[in-house]
Amino acid sequence: MRVLIAEQDHALYARLLGELAPDLEVLTSGDSAELARQAPQCPVWLGEPHLVASLLRQGHVPDWLQSTWAGITPLLAEGLPRDYRLSRAVGIFGQVMAEYMLTYMLIHERDVLARLVSQVERRWDARPGNSLQGRKVLIVGTGDIGQRVAEFLLPFGVTLYGIASTPREQAPFVEVAGLEALPQRVAEVDYVLNLLPDTPATHDLYDAALFQRFKPTALFINAGRGVAVVDADLVEALKNGHLAGAVIDVCRQEPLPQRHPFWTAWGLLLTGHSSAPTSPEAMVRLFIDNLRAYTAGQPVRGEVDFARGY
Repeated sequence: MRVLIAEQDHALYARLLGELAPDLEVLTSGDSAELARQAPQCPVWLGEPHLVASLLRQGHVPDWLQSTWAGITPLLAEGLPRDYRLSRAVGIFGQVMAEYMLTYMLIHERDVLARLVSQVERRWDARPGNSLQGRKVLIVGTGDIGQRVAEFLLPFGVTLYGIASTPREQAPFVEVAGLEALPQRVAEVDYVLNLLPDTPATHDLYDAALFQRFKPTALFINAGRGVAVVDADLVEALKNGHLAGAVIDVCRQEPLPQRHPFWTAWGLLLTGHSSAPTSPEAMVRLFIDNLRAYTAGQPVRGEVDFARGY
């Protein structure tokens, strides 16, 4: 089997594949022209969506592509072919995303940022810290990553609610409701954790009307997609005290433009799309497992339905 690797860190991926699957013939390069020459020789590709999208635009199409990202938005652009099998990276981001969420939830409970300000001002800050025990958490997007985040948070004594494309029973959530229930649920919880993918149904979901329904003590964390948030509405909602704060990992445009209001918005912390980086070792293990399934004619994990967009 001949495999094309289209990755920024292509040398590491090639080495890992060589160690774990020495029978594979791997073609790769850091030069885009060389990748384009290699692509027609490889029925199977492993790579990051924006690099692969460039190959697709040139008319090269694999039989099967394993994305190294959970999000595959660049591959859904208008005009790109869809007559191939595509799978997202699944099952490898849950732990690190859960740690990210927990980090900023605890920072919020313990007023860490305010205490840093107190220290700079040499002002003794003896306020007692709060606890996650008894807090209500809404996870918007209860797929592979959302499920793992929920399982990770459960031992901290929180009550978990979920939002998905359709209502369903799903442990450990008390309830998983459909998107239409989002305005009702955000009014009842202490944390809103957005993990939704980029689909037409999720664009501009968090707008002025929704932010006005938040509890004024609530924290909003967006590690899903930037297009889900109406940026100006979030800035205004924070200014007016409709919610206590926001942690924003993903933005509509990255890197964020210098004049964007997020840089100076009160109560907003930017984390630069760092919430859940891909582990090459874990990604290669997933790829090898999926490659075995693919060659055996079995379903692969994370296969994308192009009609749904995930």
